[in-house]
Amino acid sequence: MMNPILQYPQPRPAFIRTVVTAAGAATLMLLAPSSNAGDPDQPDPIAVEMVGSERTEFTDEVAIEIRLQPEGRSEQVLKLDAPSRVAVARITIQPGATFPWHTHPGPVLAGVEKGELIYTYADDCVDRPYGKGTMFVDPGGDNVHTAHNPSSDEEAVVIATFLDAPMEGKLTLPVDKQSGQQLDEKCDIDR
Repeated sequence: MMNPILQYPQPRPAFIRTVVTAAGAATLMLLAPSSNAGDPDQPDPIAVEMVGSERTEFTDEVAIEIRLQPEGRSEQVLKLDAPSRVAVARITIQPGATFPWHTHPGPVLAGVEKGELIYTYADDCVDRPYGKGTMFVDPGGDNVHTAHNPSSDEEAVVIATFLDAPMEGKLTLPVDKQSGQQLDEKCDIDR
């Protein structure tokens, strides 16, 4: 069964806090508060470092269609008539760290560079593992999901390409705290 075409007409606000390091490079934190509060020698549980410019734009007319069908799910067709803006980030996930439940303004192409990432859709609670050298597509829009690094001793690194990124602002849209707690309970996630 084919789902209707998903379109992303307007950027929406998101939850990502920007911190400038001593070297001046922007690092984006996806979790707050971080578990290393008060200990500057410990890495943040999940850190996002922008690669290159924060946002780039296609100079030519571009339209993108992505057909997505993770195992056990219906096919989705993601159609971006004017994707225009792209952002690329290197995301480092410490051992055992879990993203809050969230979504994105547009699709995200994610490649696992190191370790393993377990991706979970909120609507089916199925853990889908992606190891080093694999890629997956997050459809963005109203797709609420979480992900975690299942390792107890190895960080995971993901290179994420955000399509149809807002010109300014955030790339991650968290669900509210109560909804997040309900999803944790529904999907049996222990934070």
